[in-house]
Amino acid sequence: MSPSTFESTSSETPSRIVVSFADDPAASLGVSLTNYDRGADHEIFVPSYATISQLLEGDTIARKCGISPGDCIVAVNGHEFRRFPPTHDEKNVKDLTAHLDSTHISNHTSNKKAVPKFEKGEGYKATLGRIKEVKGAKDPENPLVLTLERYGWNTRGTAWHRFLAARDGHVGFAMQMMEENEKWRKETFPIDLKREGLQKIISSKAISEIDLNHEGLPPTVYVDFSKLQALDEGVSPKDVVDAFVIFTEMLLSRSNDPTTPKTCQFIDLSETYISSGLRVSILKQIYAVFEPNYPETLEKMIMYPVSAFVRRTCSVMLSFVNSKTRNKFIITDDLDLVCKELGWDKEQIEACGGVTAFMHKHETNSQSLF
Repeated sequence: MSPSTFESTSSETPSRIVVSFADDPAASLGVSLTNYDRGADHEIFVPSYATISQLLEGDTIARKCGISPGDCIVAVNGHEFRRFPPTHDEKNVKDLTAHLDSTHISNHTSNKKAVPKFEKGEGYKATLGRIKEVKGAKDPENPLVLTLERYGWNTRGTAWHRFLAARDGHVGFAMQMMEENEKWRKETFPIDLKREGLQKIISSKAISEIDLNHEGLPPTVYVDFSKLQALDEGVSPKDVVDAFVIFTEMLLSRSNDPTTPKTCQFIDLSETYISSGLRVSILKQIYAVFEPNYPETLEKMIMYPVSAFVRRTCSVMLSFVNSKTRNKFIITDDLDLVCKELGWDKEQIEACGGVTAFMHKHETNSQSLF
């Protein structure tokens, strides 16, 4: 990101992690793996046959080397175990373990010109077999060296299963959706941060980021509709949508697992009227961008406070939202329900003087966007 533009937070170029077992040849990596070699449609674009599912507890090699869920094992002692040859430029790959002792690593550089083909189920088996073979040899001059790659949250390998789920498992429709997303990204990024309307939204915190660090709950894109109303002059619908995109991109990029990036959305309707045409039109424009380009990333969306009378008309006002997404909507004037869904402490909210004050208290600094 430069001072004047905002780039997409996900790139097809991965980072690399190289792990040597030279210091402890008998050690376990300390992870559980996911087998992406079962012939399922959601595996089509995953770069390797074995990926990290989760880290085991303890002082493991995986934790020492900074391995994370979603990392792909692409080579074992220089032998490739990729599904297909990489398309990225090698010189742009960042080595996340370059600061560690490189002994025994330099001799095991992956040969990306030789990517073997495997029948269904054989790639995963061969990956694990090679690991066992090297460890079993117990050769101090040839310790186990694993090469892993970490891909961004919206690369083909990490995002394909989300597009597939959004189109109910239909490969053709999902492929079209993903191609349209790639086209949209080329047209949308970089976003010019110098635009007056965009700066008004960011500086006023009409749209901002909330992260209360609750276990198991993703961070929240917060929308203060009363502030958006006050910014009508000089602020275009595109400014509103782009601000929403910027904060969504930033939050999704911080996911602990790039294969399951999530955010919540909180639409604060305090001192506003949801029946206003402007507000519904803004929601419609945000949805028109969010639904096709960020599929399966919404954990839940809360609109608060919404009276019982207005709630009865919401199905009509929000008819443009598909049923799968609408099931993630919580439209309420019940603060207890809001606290339950988002893990908030009601007493803290009341001590702040209400939801709006509570949200602004927990906004993160967006200084880098000015």
